[in-house]
Amino acid sequence: MEPITFADFEKVEIRAGTIVDAQPHPTARKPSIQLWIDFGPQIGTKRSAAQITVHYSADRLIGRQVMAVVNFPPRRIGDFESEVLVLGVPDENGAVVLLKPDLKVPDGGKMF
Repeated sequence: MEPITFADFEKVEIRAGTIVDAQPHPTARKPSIQLWIDFGPQIGTKRSAAQITVHYSADRLIGRQVMAVVNFPPRRIGDFESEVLVLGVPDENGAVVLLKPDLKVPDGGKMF
């Protein structure tokens, strides 16, 4: 693992947001879900494509808070532009488990 400086860490914008819509991603090479996440009035609603279908279904994600990196450049996933990177950790089989705040926090809140 290569160490980074605190200044490097401060460049990464990790924010809390609430999933306001979620749909299966039909054109992705790997099973994915398209997410629309509200990061509050300063950032707005951003989109993300996430390979989270092992533990999550699109209809059960709406209203859930997640943590995401909001300052990466957009990436094209199939015909969908993913604007933020939703964060998770692998379970014992490598499937993604989403990171979320323990308590409800304001959308757009920055992790520090």
